[in-house]
Amino acid sequence: MSVLEEMRIRSLGVIDDAVVELSPGFTAVTGETGAGKTMVVTSLGLLLGGRADPALVRIGAKAAVVEGRISVPSGGPAALRAEEAGAELDDGTLLISRTVWAEGRSRAHLGGRSVPVGTLSELADELVAVHGQTDQQGLLRPARQREALDRYAGGAVTGPHAKYVAAYRRLRAVCVELDELTTRARERAQEADLLRFGLNEIAGAEPRAGEDVELAAEAERLGHAEALASAASVAHAALAGNPEDPEGVDATTLVAGAGRALDAVRAHDPALAALADRMGEISILLGDVAGELAGYADHLDADPLRLAAVEERRAALTALTRKYGESIDTVISWSEEGAERLLELDGDDDRIGELEAERDALRGELSGLAQALTDARTEAAARFADAVTAELASLAMPHARVAFDIRQTEAVDEASGVEVGGRSVVYGPSGVDEIELLLAPHPGAPPRPIAKGASGGELSRVMLAVEVVFAGTDPVPTYLFDEVDAGVGGKAAVEIGRRLAKLAKSAQVVVVTHLPQVAAFADRQLLVEKTNDGTVTRSGVTVLEGEDRVRELSRMLAGQEDSETARAHAEELLATARADG
Repeated sequence: MSVLEEMRIRSLGVIDDAVVELSPGFTAVTGETGAGKTMVVTSLGLLLGGRADPALVRIGAKAAVVEGRISVPSGGPAALRAEEAGAELDDGTLLISRTVWAEGRSRAHLGGRSVPVGTLSELADELVAVHGQTDQQGLLRPARQREALDRYAGGAVTGPHAKYVAAYRRLRAVCVELDELTTRARERAQEADLLRFGLNEIAGAEPRAGEDVELAAEAERLGHAEALASAASVAHAALAGNPEDPEGVDATTLVAGAGRALDAVRAHDPALAALADRMGEISILLGDVAGELAGYADHLDADPLRLAAVEERRAALTALTRKYGESIDTVISWSEEGAERLLELDGDDDRIGELEAERDALRGELSGLAQALTDARTEAAARFADAVTAELASLAMPHARVAFDIRQTEAVDEASGVEVGGRSVVYGPSGVDEIELLLAPHPGAPPRPIAKGASGGELSRVMLAVEVVFAGTDPVPTYLFDEVDAGVGGKAAVEIGRRLAKLAKSAQVVVVTHLPQVAAFADRQLLVEKTNDGTVTRSGVTVLEGEDRVRELSRMLAGQEDSETARAHAEELLATARADG
């Protein structure tokens, strides 16, 4: 079994630097009002991932630090989760620390490794159940009461509940998609019409990839055909000569003459021979260019009708690029993507039919699972209520009875509910049941919600009774109660101490209390004391034994630790507690 062995608290609230040594069994933490007892609860809350409030940091300190040492069984859930987070166990001991800086930041360490605060919260479920005044208020909320009942029911509820949650989430997703498809029907129809128009317009033009670029080049050439032909003719005459001017000098003739002159003397100088070779290359190149110029002029199309046809086709393609893309290539891409989108839109009607069928099937599945949840909760509620009622009898409430009110709310219309027991009822992520814990404190009193029918003391005892019942079915290694005995006194306080002692036989129990009747039943009592400067130091948390414990119980009884009457009463309380043990 996991045991919280020690906590060191520094610069937290009124605590300057103190060590709280704990042990298995029942530990009571006592002290004067304002001495810092609740800082024990606050510290453990921080170790278990609770909210870090920078206001808790002592004035003048940079940060508050809480360090804890918890023994955990090897291979247990807590040990496995810690190891998954990279923590190291020291001979079965897990070290946890939490630092809260005054400026608001916080940091968590687990087994020597820095971890997210959420990791500590996950461990908390396996290690400790913390209960304080805020937890009592939480028990007043129906949602918490439903959670408590489900926890007690165990597998009978968790099995169908997991299936229900999965079906519920899928139903929500289906309804959202279905709502989007049906409410956007007009928009989708308009989009489909626009796509069809565009696709038909593009298909009618039958554009080819790169066609716009090709036509632009052809239009440029046809528009300047005469100038191009004239330039080619002049260039050809300059290179190869003009037949109408036999006396004219051309470049080919001049280069050929230069080549012959060099060839005549090339044998006398290698450098000049190289130049002669290059001159030969120039002569060949000039011949090739002259031939291509002659062919260019012969094949140049100067047909005005062709130019008109090209310009007409370019105008048609420009109309497409103005609407669907910067170029014909992007227009073709738009067409391909538009065709795919149109298929999706045309298939929405089929999709709506599929979703409606799935929605109806899921609603039918939810109906069956919700009925199973209701049945399991109803059966567990009877057992849970009987067990808590029996515990209340041991907590000086012998005539009190608790019961669960499990009901459903009629749905406004069939579409907003699921059918359970022949009725359409409102459903949510946890089923269709509205669950409320009722208390009848004495015979003849009608059962009323505990939020309305229980006093502070009665609520404390109901909560303790619930935890004692849980301890027998779903035990937690450590329970920490912060003044669970608030509003209780006399015989009821003695009975609370007795039940806490019983709970401590199967778990570690730490109780912050102001009642001597409760503290007397503890196996160990810790006293929290302030120094003269108003702080709690390392020596301010001490283990009380023998005469010191009698003195503290006397102070708690009468406010006078040296009163003989109070001392006698304190010794009697201790004797009664030992006799029960």
